Amino acid sequence: MARAGAKRSTRKLKIGRRLGVNLWGQAKSPFNKRKYKPGQHGPTSRGGTNSDYGKQLKAKQTLKGYYGNIGEKKFHRYYSEAVNMKGDTPHNLIGLLESRLDAIVYRAKLAPTVFSARQLVSHGHINVNGKRVKISSYQVKPGDEITVSAKAKEMPLVVLALESAERDFTDYVKVNSGEFTATFVRVPALEDVPYPVQMSPELVIEFYSR
Repeated sequence: MARAGAKRSTRKLKIGRRLGVNLWGQAKSPFNKRKYKPGQHGPTSRGGTNSDYGKQLKAKQTLKGYYGNIGEKKFHRYYSEAVNMKGDTPHNLIGLLESRLDAIVYRAKLAPTVFSARQLVSHGHINVNGKRVKISSYQVKPGDEITVSAKAKEMPLVVLALESAERDFTDYVKVNSGEFTATFVRVPALEDVPYPVQMSPELVIEFYSR
C-alpha cells in the first residue's frame, strides 16, 4: 500500500510540474522550488505557447489534472453534458466535476488527495446513503450522505487528512469529522470552489467548441 501511495504521489507532483503550477496548493510540491517542467528540457522550457489554442489546451489539461487526471473520453462527456444543461456552460462543467464522488470525498477531507479519494472509493470504503459505491465518477446529488467503512476510519491517511490544516472545508459539503460523514449540500458555482490555482473552464469550452 505504501509503495502504491508513493507512486500516486509522484505522479501527482509530476502533473503539477508539467503544467507549471502547484495544482493542489501543497506545501511539498516541487514546483515551489523548481518552477519549470520535468524532464531534460524542463529548465529551458518557455512554458508553452501564447496562442489561443495553447491557452485553451493548458486550461483543459489543468482542469483534467486537478480532478485526478480524468481520461479524455470521460472528460469530453462532461463537456457534452454541460453544454446540454440549462444555465452557464462553464459553471455547469465545474458543477459536474465537483459532484463526482471522489471529489466530494476529497472536499470532505476524508482523503489527503483526489487520487487517494479515488482509491478509497474503488476499494469499497465509501458509502452513499448507506449503500457502497465503488465508482469514483458516481454523481452525488444534493442531500446525499457520504460515510466511510469501519476499516477506513482506522486508516492513518483518512485520520490525518481530517486533521490536516493544509485545506479548509467548503460550505457546500457539510462534514461531521467525529462521525467520518459528509453531506453534499449543493452543487457549487465556480467562485465557490477553493482552487489553489486559477481555473478557466470557459477556455475548456472554447477548446471543445473549435
